[in-house]
Order: sequence, then structure tokens, then C-alpha cells
Amino acid sequence: MPTVPVVRGLRRVVRPRLPRPGVDLSHPARSPLGTSVVSCVAYDSEGTRLMADRGAAEALACVRKDGGARGSGGGGFVWIGLHEPAEAEFEGITELFGLHPLAVENAIEPHQRPRVEWFGGAMMFAVFKTVRYVEHEQLTATSQVVDTGEIVVFAGADFVITVRHGKHGSLGPVREALEADPARLAQGPAAVLHAIADQVVDDYLLVADEVQTDIDDLESDVFAAETPFGGSGGSGTGRIHQLKRELLGLKRATQPLARPLELLSMRPNRLIDPEIRKYFRDVADHLARVTEQIASFDALLDSILQAHLAQVSAAQNEGMRKVSAWVAIVAVPTMVCGVYGMNFAHMPELHWKISYPLVLVLIVTICVAMHRAFRRNGWL
Repeated sequence: MPTVPVVRGLRRVVRPRLPRPGVDLSHPARSPLGTSVVSCVAYDSEGTRLMADRGAAEALACVRKDGGARGSGGGGFVWIGLHEPAEAEFEGITELFGLHPLAVENAIEPHQRPRVEWFGGAMMFAVFKTVRYVEHEQLTATSQVVDTGEIVVFAGADFVITVRHGKHGSLGPVREALEADPARLAQGPAAVLHAIADQVVDDYLLVADEVQTDIDDLESDVFAAETPFGGSGGSGTGRIHQLKRELLGLKRATQPLARPLELLSMRPNRLIDPEIRKYFRDVADHLARVTEQIASFDALLDSILQAHLAQVSAAQNEGMRKVSAWVAIVAVPTMVCGVYGMNFAHMPELHWKISYPLVLVLIVTICVAMHRAFRRNGWL
């Protein structure tokens, strides 16, 4: 079972990764809290659950009663998880936590660009693109290789709100890992934000490894085939272009995230402890590795495409040479028969008894000589 490093406290340990990229990680059922609320949990200042599966207002009141906001009393926080909420379902949470309307609009509407924004220093808004490798038996010109989704995070002094779009990228494993390490949760919403970013980037690494396997198979098909890859060239080219399109989706998810992670790791902010910023730098290093992999994949696919097109061109040239050779051979009897079919009154050899067999022998001799010459030069 593959493992990924996870930060716990001030050291890195290795835990097994349970979900695979091709597994549907969508929440199995809706919570009784609402049609889009997956979970609503309150944690105290020690990282221990105070309450779970209660209303957002009740959970927030419990946290503030327990210790107040972290900025003033070092208390706990509320973590609310939602899945594809509608605008009406989000209104109560917007009013309760004082979320910025622009950030709420971006959270409800999917297909946002990865970014991090601060609103007055009291709230942070982050968007992460999630990816999933789609299992397939064989890559075709219509295969879906990479499926993308989104996770939007609102982080304040005493709350974390996560909004997930798509049928994958469940934060259940992240929550379970954090709850198994209360000291990590005690570091507040910034620790949750780091755990989400770390999980998202780790998924990038797994998907990149799977895509590399597809590229290796494609490369083997192109260079190991005795006949042109994809037959006439259409299906082979389609497979390469399809993989490049899927790789573009992965690139759009990973490359824009570099700047937000840099801000989280370098920009001082009262919502993020300096110790947490160090771990964001580690996540940024992993992201840099993924972006480098994707760039190399893109260059390799370009090389594979050029090699495939060269193979197709060579096969087409070979076919044209054969056609041209046979046309030249057939032109000999055509020309001779055309001359003797002009029906002039005075033509040489018209009255010879051996004229007909002589012409036939001449035609066959010339055709055989031309055939041997073309064979010798590799045209036939």
C-alpha cells in the first residue's frame, strides 16, 4: 500500500493512504443538518471534539463559550463541510460567520482558478483544484484520464468552512487523520488548511504517476510497433491528442497553485502560525515536483506525436512509391497499344507475321526489366 508523509506536530511521519485516485470518494449520504452539509464539528483548544452533527450556530456558540476566539483567548474552532451547496443553503452560514459576498459567490460557482485571498485580515479564502485518475483498460481517442473538482476553504480565527465540488476529493480521510492527532488540530484553522493543501498536492503526485504509466504505454506502442501506430494514423494521433488534452486539465489544476502556496508560506498573517508556514513550504516543494513532471510529460508527448507523424509520413511515402512504380510499369503497354491503335494507313510492321508476338514480347520484357529495377531500389 503506498504511503504519503503527513505532518504531525513538528515531525513528519508516514501513514498509509487509504483511497486510490480512481475510487469515488463522494460522501455516501447527506447529513440531517441539511441537503449540502456533510459535517459540522466543534473542537476545543486542545484539538478534541466538543460536539458533532449539530447546527452551525450551536457549534459556534459552543466554541466561543469554551474559550472565545483564538485571537483573544486561544479557544477552539468550528469545521463545517459542505458539498455543492446552493445559494439559498449558504445564506445562513454567510450571515453567521460574516463571510464576504464576493468570496461566497466564488464558492458557490465551480470552475474557479486556484488562489488565496485575504479579507481584512480576519478571514482567508482559498481555492484548490482536486484531481482524480479515471481508471481505463486502454487509452482511446475518447478516454477520460483526469477528472477535476474543487475545494473552497474559508478560514477565520474560530472557524473553517470547506465547500467541495465534484464526486471526489472527500475530506473525510483528512478529518480522521487530524482528529487522530489532537496536537495538530490544536494549532487551529491553519492546520486544517495545511492538511487540505497537503492532501490535494499528494493526489496530484499520485495522478501524475498514473499518467506517466499511460504515457509509457503510449510510447511503447509508437516505437515498438512494426506497423505504423494506429493503423492509418487517425486513431493513434487521436490517442496522443486526447492524453495531451487530459494533461492540460492537470496542468490547469497545478500550475496556478504555486503562487497561493508561496503566499501561505511566506506572507506573515495572524491566521497562520509561523510554524505552519514552514509546512506550507514543504507542500510548495511537492507541487514544484508535480509541475516539473507535467512539463516533462508535455514535452515527451510532443516527441511521441512527432515520431508518430514521421512514421505515418514514411508509411504514406512507401505506399506512394509502390503506386508510382506500378503506374510506370503499366504505362509501357498503354503507350505501345496507344501507338498501334491510331489506325494509320501506313505504319511499320503492320504486315509482318511476327509483329503481334514481337510486340507482346517487347512489352513483357520492358515491364519485367522495370519491375526488377524498382525491386532493386526498394520501391516494390
